[in-house]
Amino acid sequence: MTQRREKSLRQLEKSAFFLLRRAGQYAADLYAAEVGQSGLTPRQYIVMQAVEKEEGLSQTDLVERTGIDRSTLADVVQRLIKKHMLQRKRTKEDARANSIRLSAAGRRALGNTQPGAVSADRKLLAILNAEQRKQFLVSLRKISSALDEDSRRAGAGPPGNGHRKSL
Repeated sequence: MTQRREKSLRQLEKSAFFLLRRAGQYAADLYAAEVGQSGLTPRQYIVMQAVEKEEGLSQTDLVERTGIDRSTLADVVQRLIKKHMLQRKRTKEDARANSIRLSAAGRRALGNTQPGAVSADRKLLAILNAEQRKQFLVSLRKISSALDEDSRRAGAGPPGNGHRKSL
């Protein structure tokens, strides 16, 4: 390896963005390997998990809970509705808002995907010792909270301006 290339690599290894991107790719690869082709995508899994925890959430609530931007979340929800995994209906309180619920097929898909997703999460965190895992998760939550706060302060409401789409 040339000196220039080594220097470039050392610079990248000091970049939080670069390292998060690589770690994210590794996590996505682990998820794909553990869940397989027939399971939910990571975004679908996150949405389905949020709906399972709080049935009847609106799409705006799901944006807040998941950090997925509005247009991407709307697309994910629409695809899951077409696959008969989610159900959407107008709320009684606000005729403009939709309430999202899991269908029976959605519960089965989530149940089938969950073991692989949990396994991928365990494998990812197993790279670190117990104290590192704890600190890693604290750090990730801190970054996530800062993004949420920045979005609120900027008047953008919940995170939904697309900044998280590609992370």
